[in-house]
Amino acid sequence: MTKRALKRMMREGEFDTARTHDDDNIRRLPVNRGWSPLPGEERDQGYLKTVKAQSPGQAELMAAIDANNLVLALGPAGTGKTYLAIAKAVEALEAGRVGRIVLSRPAIEAGESIGFLPGDMEDKLAPYLRPLYDALSDRLSMKRVRALMAEGLIEIAPVGYMRGRTLNNAFVVIDEAQNCTYVQLKMLLTRLGWHSTMVITGDPGQTDLLPSMSGLGDVAEKLERVPDIAVVRLREMDIVRHPLVASMLGVL
Repeated sequence: MTKRALKRMMREGEFDTARTHDDDNIRRLPVNRGWSPLPGEERDQGYLKTVKAQSPGQAELMAAIDANNLVLALGPAGTGKTYLAIAKAVEALEAGRVGRIVLSRPAIEAGESIGFLPGDMEDKLAPYLRPLYDALSDRLSMKRVRALMAEGLIEIAPVGYMRGRTLNNAFVVIDEAQNCTYVQLKMLLTRLGWHSTMVITGDPGQTDLLPSMSGLGDVAEKLERVPDIAVVRLREMDIVRHPLVASMLGVL
């Protein structure tokens, strides 16, 4: 090591002059030199930040989730339906109001056959469930997400695996519900158990099914008349993605 490099290390505090032997020609290099913005502290990202509504529609959705056990959030892409639902789920879990989070979405093939994807069934379903992992990792560190999933406090499953279950003391988020049939949605709605909250999100105008097969629009219209059930309809003005998204959806 050159004298210039040693002087630089001493100036920046990376070299401890106490780490020397009697022989001045022998010096020990620092062992832990990992950079950190917080000197002397281990960096632990928790990602638990306060979520604020970016539009009146989002404020209405957040208030509806706080006040109702069953909420249907309908609106175009980019309005924050899934993100806000999962943020509220994490908030409820961390506050101890629910015992677990259950996230589900349909595994719909969009022109490609799932049978030809490599790996076992879990590997085949992973791409369909990836958006839920992305939303979770934005609210919690991945280390925390993996720990909670290992403990069974966070469960991510396709819609087909929900039949026959009763979800008590849980926060349930059903994403991409426009790709569920009427029968599937009826099955999912009846999974709601005691001390649980269920949020169903989707865009009836962007289904990968035939228009006559998607049941989200019919279910929302019927449940809108039921007391203690909130149906929140987000608009193009609630889109929080790139401004071009709202412009494109207005003409497509």
